[in-house]
Amino acid sequence: MILCITHSRDFYNIDIFSDYLKSKGIPYFRLNSDRLNHSQRISIHEDFFELTDECGNILDSRSVQAVWHRKSWGISVPEELDKAFAQIFLKEYASLHYNLFTLLEEVPWINPLQNENKIDGNKIHQLKLAKKHHLTVPPTLFSNDPEKITDFFRQMCNGKMIAKLHGVLSKSMGGENLLSTQMIDEDSLESIEDIEYCPMIFQPYIEKEYELRIVYLDGEFFTGKINSSEHTDWRIAQGDYFWSAHQLPENIKAGLTSMMKEMGLYIGAIDMIRSTDGNHYFLEVNPQGEWGMLQKELGFPIAEKIADNLIKRMKTNE
Repeated sequence: MILCITHSRDFYNIDIFSDYLKSKGIPYFRLNSDRLNHSQRISIHEDFFELTDECGNILDSRSVQAVWHRKSWGISVPEELDKAFAQIFLKEYASLHYNLFTLLEEVPWINPLQNENKIDGNKIHQLKLAKKHHLTVPPTLFSNDPEKITDFFRQMCNGKMIAKLHGVLSKSMGGENLLSTQMIDEDSLESIEDIEYCPMIFQPYIEKEYELRIVYLDGEFFTGKINSSEHTDWRIAQGDYFWSAHQLPENIKAGLTSMMKEMGLYIGAIDMIRSTDGNHYFLEVNPQGEWGMLQKELGFPIAEKIADNLIKRMKTNE
């Protein structure tokens, strides 16, 4: 049986995945991470756990042969709970989640949890590894120091700089509730003093020909090219863009493959820019990044390939 860890509002990608498994006769269990709280009944023993989800479906971890860690969302504190206990509620359920997931470490995962957590939470580490594997990365500063940021702007940015949070408020492909990438010029630099309350990542603005969303899956590439040269962040372009299939240069594929292998990731959504100077700039990899738009608009069989990978590794692990 394959366990898929996702959230209650997930659809399309997860539906294709589950339908494909059904066609192969592979049992499947959907676990909504945002309902891993008082909505479910969970009992963890020293070598297995039992769970009854919010719909009454029962999971015994001893039947799990592989895990797709599709998405993890945080839980909500119930309204009826005294606010004095809110932090205890969140802390103890976080501990329960950790204990629950680590009981499954011996079966194949996409992606292994520890590897994913290290990479997803460290954009500077990503850039360091990308550079190590001969990928081009933009000069980068992660700071809350207005003076250092101003110096970086003057020395590296040629009048235009990109500022973005290390993490965003939403990972939606439609841009809903998204705190987008911000452009900073000489005028807006004057308001940088407030940065001490919210450190951000800064990079020079790159004049681009196009952007790429690349799905890497255990040595395979599914790449979408987007016509978003007018926007600093294609996710807020409000529909005035389109995807087309794209073939990456062999040297870029080689660099990304060796980087992803060192990261210990089977899958990741990679963002790159093809600049007007002809370079491919690596921006970041999101182990849980979205790719449904590439499957829907370009016909890439990504969900099926994820399932095939897990089925193959599951059988090898038997």
